[in-house]
Amino acid sequence: MTETSPTLPAGSLSGKTALVTGSSRGIGADTTRYLAEAGANVVINYRNKAPRAEKLATELRELGVEVLVVGADLTDPDSVQAMFDEVGRAFGSLDILVLNASGGMESGMAEDYALRLNRDAQVRVLETALPLLGDGSRVVFVTSHQAHFIRTTPTMPEYEPVALSKRAGEDALRERIPALSERGIGFVVVSGDMIEGTITATLLERANPGAIAARRDDAGKLYNVSEFAAEVAAAALDPVPAGNTRLVGDTSSFAGE
Repeated sequence: MTETSPTLPAGSLSGKTALVTGSSRGIGADTTRYLAEAGANVVINYRNKAPRAEKLATELRELGVEVLVVGADLTDPDSVQAMFDEVGRAFGSLDILVLNASGGMESGMAEDYALRLNRDAQVRVLETALPLLGDGSRVVFVTSHQAHFIRTTPTMPEYEPVALSKRAGEDALRERIPALSERGIGFVVVSGDMIEGTITATLLERANPGAIAARRDDAGKLYNVSEFAAEVAAAALDPVPAGNTRLVGDTSSFAGE
């Protein structure tokens, strides 16, 4: 099991700029906080939680870093382009891009929403950000063991469509590793077990009561939001691991490919 990383060394990201998608709350918000505490200027991205994003921005500005808050619908190409245009005007470049936003279990969404958000939008965000990413920059994609290992290890039926779409997104991004490497851009997939306190865990528990407790019993421990966010933040700074994959938490229940 991977030990929880300490927060990043003070000043280790001074002068850097980081954007975390879906960062008004949860894992994204805590990841952004860790990056800002290490000295990075940060971009908080949200879809429809503007007050929450602005509250986080106010907190982080007290650290002495610059904070930009940008609302964007990641499934809308024009919205994504407008977000990075604003980042370019504010900072000129981007050093860290964390692809954290995901979904697919929300009610009332189109049948293909999970695939559009978890695959198509992830690739679009990366491609739109490329002009701002230079040599030495880092892209981090956040996923779950249930998605990362979906080809070899079945997951609960309620989560399967999301898991398949997130794995499709991971695969599409991995295809771009050679091109990213040519530009000096590092790429890391951070895969974690079910995370206590996330929206996904809450929705899963609602659909399948007892699912989270059962997974906790199997794994021995589930990370909470802040613990997992520390791992995501560390992936933005640590050397790129073998296979471009940082596994967080127990994987003994999952069969490798």
